[in-house]
Order: sequence, then C-alpha cells, then structure tokens
Amino acid sequence: MAASLAAYRNFLFERVDNSPLIVFRMVFGLLIFLESGGAILTGWVKETFIDPTIHFTFIGFEWLRPLPGYGMHGYYALMAVLGLMVMLGLFYRFSIVGFTLLWWASYLMQKDHYNNHYYLLILLCLLMMVVPAHHYASLDTKRNPSIRQLTCSRWCIWIFILQFWIVFTYAAIAKMQPDWMNALPVGLWFSYKTDYPIIGPLLGTSWIKWVVAYGGILFDFLVIPLLIWKRTRLLALAMAIVFHLFNSAVFQIGIFPYLMIGASVFFFPGETIRRLFLRRKPVAVKEPSIQPISVSFQNGLILLFSVYFILQILLPLRHLLYPGDVNWTEEGHRMSWRMMLRSKAGSISFTIKDPASDKSWEINPSEYLTDEQISSLSTHPDMVWQFVQYLKKKYAAEGIPQIEVYAHSLASLNGRPFQPFIDENVDLAKVDWAHFSPSIWILPLQTEDQQANK
Repeated sequence: MAASLAAYRNFLFERVDNSPLIVFRMVFGLLIFLESGGAILTGWVKETFIDPTIHFTFIGFEWLRPLPGYGMHGYYALMAVLGLMVMLGLFYRFSIVGFTLLWWASYLMQKDHYNNHYYLLILLCLLMMVVPAHHYASLDTKRNPSIRQLTCSRWCIWIFILQFWIVFTYAAIAKMQPDWMNALPVGLWFSYKTDYPIIGPLLGTSWIKWVVAYGGILFDFLVIPLLIWKRTRLLALAMAIVFHLFNSAVFQIGIFPYLMIGASVFFFPGETIRRLFLRRKPVAVKEPSIQPISVSFQNGLILLFSVYFILQILLPLRHLLYPGDVNWTEEGHRMSWRMMLRSKAGSISFTIKDPASDKSWEINPSEYLTDEQISSLSTHPDMVWQFVQYLKKKYAAEGIPQIEVYAHSLASLNGRPFQPFIDENVDLAKVDWAHFSPSIWILPLQTEDQQANK
C-alpha cells in the first residue's frame, strides 16, 4: 500500500515539460478577454445588469448587486483587462485571482442567462490560480527572471484533464434519457435554424438530428479517453475540432467550443506542444535549481485536490435527491453539466390577494421584468419564488403587509403540450425556500396520456 502511494506521488510530482500549461494560459487569457469585452460590445451587460430593475441572484447572495448606472460596463472592462494580463503573464497571480473573484461575483448576481460554461470558467480559474502558468513566456519572467522554468509537476496538467473528463462524462450520462434519445430537443432547435446560411439546408434534413443526438453521446463519453490514448489522439482532436466548430456555428455558445479546442494541448506531450507553439523555448531538462517538495506538502496537496474532485463528482448527482424530471422541475439542474438537454417555454401571471380588505388583483410580470427575465421566470421555480419575495416587499412598503400570492403558469418541455407548472392553489407568499428538499408546489410533468385522462 505504501509503495503504491509513493508511486502515485512520484507520478503526480514528477517534473514534465510545462509547454501545455504555458500555451493554455495564453489561450485562456485571450478567451476570457474576449468573453468579457464581447459581453459589453454585444449589449449583453446592458441587457443583463443595466436594463432590469429586478435582479435574480443565486438564492442566498441577494447582497450581491450590480453597480449602478453603467458601472457594470467598467466592471466587465476591468475583467477584460485582467484577461489580457493573464494571457501576457503580467502580475499573473493578481490578475487571475482578480478575474476569478469578479467573474464569480457576476455569475452569482444573475441567473436569467445561466450557462454551463460560465460555471466552468469559475472552476478553470480556480485551477489556474494554483498552477505556475506564468513561469515561461510571460512578462512576469521578464520582470523577474528567477521564476523562469521549463517544467512543472505533472499534477499541473492532470487536474485539467480530470476536470474536463468529469464535465464530458456527466454530459454524456445526462443525455441518456428518452427526450434526447428521441432527438426531441435537437429536432426543435434545428427546426428554428433552417434559414441559416450554408448549414441551414443541412439542419433541415430528417437525419441530421439523429446523428447529432447519438453522436453527441458517443463524443462526450469517448473524447477524453481517445485524447489520452496516443494511438487515437489525432483522430480525437479532429473529431473535437469538427464537433466544437459545428456547435459554435449552430448554437452560438460563446467561447466554450474554442476553450475546449484550446484545452486539447493538455493531452499531447509537452515536447510536441513546444515544437508547435514555443519553438524558441529550450528543450525541457531536469532543473537542479528547483527544490524537491516535501512529502507532507505533497500529501496535503493530494488531499486538497481529492476533496475538490470528490465534490465535482457528487454535485452533478444531487438532482437524484429530488423527485420528478430535473429538466422539468429544475431542482439540481445547475452546476451538473446537463448541457443542451431541453427546450422549454412557458407563460405565467400572478393573483394577489389582500386578506384584510378581501380584495384581489392580477399581476403581469411584464410590468416589472424584461422579456428575457419573463422567459426564464416562467420555467424556473426558484425565480418564481424570488419574484414573490419581491412582491411581498413591494406591497409591504405600500402598506399591505400580509398579501397572498398565487401563480398561474403553463410550461412546455421539448415540444410537449403546455401543462400547469406551479400549483395555483398554493399561497407562495407563505412558502419558505427549501434548499435541500423538494418544492411540493412544483407540479410534476405529466405524460400525454395522463393529460388526456384528466
């Protein structure tokens, strides 16, 4: 047992060519710069943080509020600058920590535009914070040549491989459910995109949705093992490039496809990456100036990452604690790599009752929310609950402290007929948010036969 642990430690802490880590730092920094700057230029920051008067934060983080006026433009401009600093390796630790904190805060400030790659960026930033990605080809080594190194510990490479392996494995597992296997969401998305230039006619064919649905499962399951295995590495890289560029063209999902293509550097030998991208970099040799790491420190680092990866394995499973279809109830959906599994639509309105005066009136969310927020509200129970909390505070401030709130909602999942989503007999004003138990006021998804028998 002791010999096995020693061999494990030796594998993780052996010095290897750091070229993949250096190249990824440049790619990562460039992409987070483009993500931050693009959010300003495309109007995303204005639409998400400036235009709304109500902001749906993650529950428990209501104290995180967007900066007033156009302050969020400056906020994202600062993140763009920090992204450039990461790319250039300038004050690297400061810039990656700064970007991580700012990005994480902006992620928690809103969930109208939740996207899995926003969460993935947080995780990658956390990993980038602990690796020496600035020890070569950086402005930091110009300022301080003593930190220049040609190698890094092997764990600096493998933590990224493990993270991507978890992401893609869970993405594949999540697809193994009836709607995806019947190509329902894919077919719906493609039906909206047949007018796209060049690829539109392809998306309109009857067979492409089946190729994408089943090819997606196979790709997610196999891409990481095939990239790890030397004999299939180039084939897997070609598959990954085609897969991610297709997704980028069809779904416009930001930097995620290019981030995944860039991450392929971790699967190739450091010497290969050096020859391709860092030709002036000397061949990595053992660097005697690097002091060996003590066994106690090695064990501590292994324990830290073991806890981290155990959490990464468990978090995507939490939806199993809740009854019903997670694609419908949304309970346990976020941070679980359930990517592009559903197409949802809905409508919602509210009835307010004042028990003291026995009066009631209707509320249309469009009086308070943007179109994008209403679209999310109508299919996300946690946002419904948060909107009810806003109404309670609003009417309390107007001298009506004890209101009752009832939601009237219909929703459709993956093209099914619309059906009730929230129990309209439940006074949501009296409901506390259940962090670790199911919300019984979310009505279960019914089959067409169940609806017909009503």
